[in-house]
Amino acid sequence: MRAEHPDRLGKLRKNRWVKLGILLVILLIFSFALAWLFDWLLAPLEDELESFAWLAYLIVFATNLLSNLTVLAPVSVGTAIMLAAAKMYHPALIALFGAAGGTLGELGGYYAGSLGKQVLFKEYPEAYDRVTGWVKRYGMWAISALAFQPIIPFDMAGLVAGASRMRASKFLLACFLGKFPKYVIIIYFFTELSDFIPFL
Repeated sequence: MRAEHPDRLGKLRKNRWVKLGILLVILLIFSFALAWLFDWLLAPLEDELESFAWLAYLIVFATNLLSNLTVLAPVSVGTAIMLAAAKMYHPALIALFGAAGGTLGELGGYYAGSLGKQVLFKEYPEAYDRVTGWVKRYGMWAISALAFQPIIPFDMAGLVAGASRMRASKFLLACFLGKFPKYVIIIYFFTELSDFIPFL
């Protein structure tokens, strides 16, 4: 089979990053729009909902669990529910329950990787190989960093961790250490932003 020209490979890699960046922007816009919609729908019920904080935390936990459970599932609904709930309830607790649910949900990718399902990322073999190198070199710190950042799909890290036989407890701890601060930053950024932008 004919080898790809280096310039063509460079363009393909650049196009993948552009597509990934566009997807990230679309997901952010969709998450903020959904959060605004949920907030708008729930605003008239705010007084009644005050006594149901436990239910809000449970819903945040469950939606993040489900949206992170399947490989490549959209997580914007879970993020939107977190953002809307954070305007009514304690933001740090919302982030905590969201991170706990999201972390447990990542076991789907982890166990898919342990069963050899990294074929899902065959379109991005160099990215998969790069993540594999990071996980082999830095272990759970690579998982934490990948869980914290918003650009590379975290499912790839779960697949790599499962395929490399990282202990599930170590994977979960690393995942939580990345997700919790990320959710805190997102929630507080959104709540501060909503003070300056009236329609948020």
